[in-house]
Amino acid sequence: MNTRLLRTTTFRLALGYLALFAGSVLLIFGFIYWTTVGYMGAQLDDAIDSEIIGLAEQYRERDVEGLAVSIRQRIARDPGGSEVYLLATPDFRPLVGNLDRWPSATESEDGWLAFELRDRTTPRGDVYVARARHFRLTGGFHLLVGKDSRVIYEAQRLILRALGWGVAITLGLGIVGGLLLSRGTLRRLEAINRTSREIMAGDLSRRIPPRGTDDDFDQLAQNLNAMLDRIEALMAEIRHVTDGIAHDLRSPLTRLRTRLDTIRQRSGDSDEVRRLAAECTAEADQLLATFNALLRIAEAESGRGRTGFTTVDLTAVARDAVELYEPVAQEKRQTLWTNLEGNAKVSGDRHLLAQALANLLDNAIKYSPEGARIALGLRTNGTGIELSVADSGPGVPEEARDKLTGRFYRLDTSRSTPGSGLGLSLVAAVAKLHDARLELGSNNPGMRVTLTFPAVPRP
Repeated sequence: MNTRLLRTTTFRLALGYLALFAGSVLLIFGFIYWTTVGYMGAQLDDAIDSEIIGLAEQYRERDVEGLAVSIRQRIARDPGGSEVYLLATPDFRPLVGNLDRWPSATESEDGWLAFELRDRTTPRGDVYVARARHFRLTGGFHLLVGKDSRVIYEAQRLILRALGWGVAITLGLGIVGGLLLSRGTLRRLEAINRTSREIMAGDLSRRIPPRGTDDDFDQLAQNLNAMLDRIEALMAEIRHVTDGIAHDLRSPLTRLRTRLDTIRQRSGDSDEVRRLAAECTAEADQLLATFNALLRIAEAESGRGRTGFTTVDLTAVARDAVELYEPVAQEKRQTLWTNLEGNAKVSGDRHLLAQALANLLDNAIKYSPEGARIALGLRTNGTGIELSVADSGPGVPEEARDKLTGRFYRLDTSRSTPGSGLGLSLVAAVAKLHDARLELGSNNPGMRVTLTFPAVPRP
């Protein structure tokens, strides 16, 4: 049994209604039991009282001999022994009746007593309970009149059996009905949850499929779909505005940089002018790098890069990145250690993969102190190809790691260190485009970033 069904709200509600219904069944059967058994007991007592009144009248009219004759006649009419008669002397010695001796059962204040008897008419000699009343006659004689109460006990047994079966059937049907209702509700909710997960994964075009029943779930799906349409439209508008700004500003910034470079070259011997021009050129380069990063992130998130996917050798990409950044690490007296396995091929965009790896190495070198050790690893495992970059720097607090992939997020809130906060945003976008899993963890000390790519199937 799927344990998820047992944890659903529908199943819990069904159990609640089941408990209420089962309680109602118990109350109804209890009332039937009480009224039926009580009525049959009252009828039995009335019959015994009537018999005692009749026999007492016989005693008054015909004395002991006449009473004994009446008792014998009644016993003869009931050979099965369903009725109990016993006339005894003042010292409780039996005179006439179908009992061998006076019962030893405890007698109530009004003369009623219950005792066990053995049925002599059956081979097994079944034991049953008789209910009788003790009546004291004038002259000190004792009269005991009773009846077999097997009918009452049989009725009790039948009612209790019906109660047990009724509760069992109610519980069984209730649990089965609860599971069926929960399964149907769970399927509807799972469709909503599955669509929500796909939307959270970045596919804003996904929508919750309605069933056309116009029930509560369909109305919820329609409202959520309308909300998602609005969100997608707003996101597309924001993306369009961002891309437009990046495109529109990149051209004038490029022209500005070119003119600053021209001023610096033609400034003659003016060191001050050359210095200012060089600083302006560096600022323009930084702005261009930021806008280029924004455009690359937008391209990766849009999925347009998939059309140019080819088989890329990650080992070659990693070697090129090491060759590019090893001199930078050496300037800070850092060690760039590599462990690259061959035949690590993925389906993707070589330029974007190289840019993502360059961002990881640049961050590791930039934020690690002098003499730090930076490790670049590439290996294949059971789940795919694992590319990792680890450093021995200060690391990142665990509560801040989820924020690192956001655009323009930086741990240095004062913005005193160089950078735009787009490096890991681009890495996350490239990972998503290539169906890779991005993990940010601790290297004890330092930080470890791992990208796990699905391997290209061998032909």
